[in-house]
Amino acid sequence: MRSANTAKNLSHRCALWTSLAALLILFLALTGLAGAEEPLRKARLMPLWSPQAQFAGYYMALDKGIYARHGIDMTILEGGPGRSAVRSLTSGEADFAVLWLATALQQHDTGLKLVNLAQIIQRSSLLLIARKASGIARPEDLQGKKVSLWDGELSLPVLAFLDMYRLRVQRIPQSYTVNLFLRGGIDATSAMWYNEYHTILNTGIDPDELQVFALHEHGVTFPEDGLYTLEHAYRGDPAFARVVARASLEGWRYAFAHPEETLTVVLDRMRRAGVPASRAHQRWMLERMRDLTRMDSGTLTDDDAGRLHPSAYLDAAAILRDHGVIREIPDHTTFTGGDDARR
Repeated sequence: MRSANTAKNLSHRCALWTSLAALLILFLALTGLAGAEEPLRKARLMPLWSPQAQFAGYYMALDKGIYARHGIDMTILEGGPGRSAVRSLTSGEADFAVLWLATALQQHDTGLKLVNLAQIIQRSSLLLIARKASGIARPEDLQGKKVSLWDGELSLPVLAFLDMYRLRVQRIPQSYTVNLFLRGGIDATSAMWYNEYHTILNTGIDPDELQVFALHEHGVTFPEDGLYTLEHAYRGDPAFARVVARASLEGWRYAFAHPEETLTVVLDRMRRAGVPASRAHQRWMLERMRDLTRMDSGTLTDDDAGRLHPSAYLDAAAILRDHGVIREIPDHTTFTGGDDARR
């Protein structure tokens, strides 16, 4: 009898331990599921051009884990000659792209609907540069002169400037360098303030030797680099688009707050892409990008940073319409996603 009771107690204890073990396994499994992180969502971004400090904010958002912290597994594709940011969107190669506002408006007018998620460069940085020794002191002095222009949409602001002064010039295709201008083959060259202008100065030409026409000082106020996606993609998941924009702006703020670290990351990306890299030139570019974005100027609140301001948008669109580049001006609210895509 005693032996039977002992066996019965042992059986009860075994059943109890089995139940406890099962409960423990279930608890650990549930805890593990609850603590598991959400998988990162993949996205691809195509910059407007080859790796350089013009895109430093996106590089830092990736390098410092900002995109990952926002739930994004971001891949930054390599832009450059023959790599169209617009085509990368339409082909499905990229989900997001850096485009000029003039480009986005022109594409919108042809039927490719885009949404501006964040406006990075707040005004035109385009310049026309001539030598004072050539006798060019005013816009009117460009009449009949040889002026180099980039292909496609990059020439739109310059063409608007020329039309504004009713100038007829000899248009010369501009390559990826300013060598033709340096050799005296043309009278004036297109240049970006953050790039080619500094290249010209680095050849030993004194700024006082140059006549510089900053387009924004002549009423051609074109905001340039912005972050875009296709409208149908945005409508499919506006919350994700906002997160990408927010993370990208955070990357820009980090880049401006940590310039030397940022330059190291930019230069490494340039070298891996086989692009000639100069720390001094990239430092100039990063500093000018800070000026152009106005994120570090102290004059904008966090809510203003990255915003495509309606007045600047309408001014640029009106110039394009008046010069026959676009037929109609899209509604600003629709063009920016129907709400503030940065939040």
